[in-house]
Amino acid sequence: MTTALLENLADPAALRALPATALPALAADIRAFLVDKVCRTGGHLGPNLGVVELSIALHRVFDSPRDVLLFDTGHQAYVHKILTGRRAGFDTLRKTGGLSGYPSRAESAHDMIENSHASTALSYADGLAKAFTLRGQADRRVVAVVGDGAMTGGMCWEALNNIAAAPQRPVIIVLNDNGRSYSPTIGGFAHHLAELRRCRDDRLRAWTRESGQNLFAGLGLAYLGPVDGHDTAQLEGALRRATALRRPVLVHVTTTKGKGYQPAEQDEEDCLHAVGVVDPAAGKPNAHVRPTWTSVFADEIAAIGAEHDHVVCLTAAMLHPTGLGAFAERFPNRVFDVGIAEQHAVTSAAGLAMGGLHPVVAIYSTFLSRAFDQLLLDVALHRLPVTFVLDRAGITGPDGPSHHGMWDASVLPVVPGLRLAAPRDPARLRQLLREAVAVHDGPTVVRYPKTTAGPDIPAVRRIGHSDVLRETPAAQTLIVAVGPLAAPCLAAADELAAQGIDVTVVDPRWTAPLDPELLRLAARHRLVLAVEDTTATGALGARLAQALAAIGATTCAATFALPARFLPHATRDHILHTHGLDAEGIATTVLKRLATIHQHEEATR
Repeated sequence: MTTALLENLADPAALRALPATALPALAADIRAFLVDKVCRTGGHLGPNLGVVELSIALHRVFDSPRDVLLFDTGHQAYVHKILTGRRAGFDTLRKTGGLSGYPSRAESAHDMIENSHASTALSYADGLAKAFTLRGQADRRVVAVVGDGAMTGGMCWEALNNIAAAPQRPVIIVLNDNGRSYSPTIGGFAHHLAELRRCRDDRLRAWTRESGQNLFAGLGLAYLGPVDGHDTAQLEGALRRATALRRPVLVHVTTTKGKGYQPAEQDEEDCLHAVGVVDPAAGKPNAHVRPTWTSVFADEIAAIGAEHDHVVCLTAAMLHPTGLGAFAERFPNRVFDVGIAEQHAVTSAAGLAMGGLHPVVAIYSTFLSRAFDQLLLDVALHRLPVTFVLDRAGITGPDGPSHHGMWDASVLPVVPGLRLAAPRDPARLRQLLREAVAVHDGPTVVRYPKTTAGPDIPAVRRIGHSDVLRETPAAQTLIVAVGPLAAPCLAAADELAAQGIDVTVVDPRWTAPLDPELLRLAARHRLVLAVEDTTATGALGARLAQALAAIGATTCAATFALPARFLPHATRDHILHTHGLDAEGIATTVLKRLATIHQHEEATR
């Protein structure tokens, strides 16, 4: 859906040339465009519906890209993309080779940072302001748009501590206060914002600016607001005043997440924060959605909670996306939403464990990297029983390089005493989760992808901790199939068998620490290929090869995993196929490896 107003917006200069009277119609057109396009492709709908007027005002007051606009979190930048000449790309949003769902330096000079993890923009802003001052570019303005829960992250406050201490560097902070991240924002800071929102008339607003009751003023920032985030004239006035002050300023803007689209405004869970392909009339999928790994976890953790009252759960502002909704409904006093504060979540979990409980920290794989120090030194060093459930592990698909969970399984095995599990099917997820919460002497991790869970895959027998999925006594090739890649590994084994090559397939279940029985099994084969959806560096195959070499085995062990580089957005299946992690690619790799071994043996005779 495109109107004449939208068609004529080739860049921010065209927006600045519009009369103010045209802006309400433009905002309505942008909302209709977003609903139409995002419901077709999937993406972040609710956050962007809430920042239409704010994005318009920012581009009318500031001269991007000379003035730098930083969006935190980056998923609220769709309107910014429309206003900077990328409207035509929205049919390809989050598709292979198409428009990114986050700011992208490769797409536009208007995107300074590729910011899809929350609570970072203020630190970027602090550094940019310092750089502009040192390089004699003090006329370039730095504007950080924060909110949508980002201010619950500790890194924001570390940055504020530095920004407020430098009155000569005029960073402009625009706080998009919609009262939510995914769910309603929690914590003392959320209560403070609620108090400021209640101060609407001029007398009370003046009082909050001058009084120590205003947290931002107390830190040394100039404070303007609250400003109606859906009134472009008010917004432009506040932003121009902030610029004129020429000191660090916080402009407090109140918005409604999902504004202008009834299904989003009425969605109590997350205001349609992120959607797949949905019917735009209802804001819901047309087809029946098959069970996902997340839904399997949701059912099982609720069942475990009913059986074990010492099990508690933590989330970093993602109660429903990580599958803790049912647990929270049944045991509201045993689930803790700490906001977008992964470091705090992990060390708070350590404290809960020290107090005799077994915490389950449900988090996206990509976000655990923010709390690696806490996992290593606050949990593992103390040998505390904390279970980490990593959703969106491996290739996530359309959310792109910052959200692919392709690092955890390569990095976490270095943590002493940590046990890492990768279930291949729903039954194994339930089984491994229960095994994890039964561990009492160190951290455990269970990882699974963002996809449908698929059917259960039975085992032939168990060797040590590993399940044998296909066994051929004369086989000289062993495929170690990690987690959900078990299905394509078995399909590859069928293809190889059709070519006369016998293969045994084993699922290690626990990929760290290395199971001695798996090592002994591997040593009895000519070729061992570990197939994983993590980076090859540090993966199970590399550790298995090192262990085989250490015992003097002549087995050729290889890792077949993802390259150690940032991968673009596309569907999960497309990315796995591109890197050979499907049945055809796995079979081809086995054939190539066997050919190489044969050539080497011939050459050394």
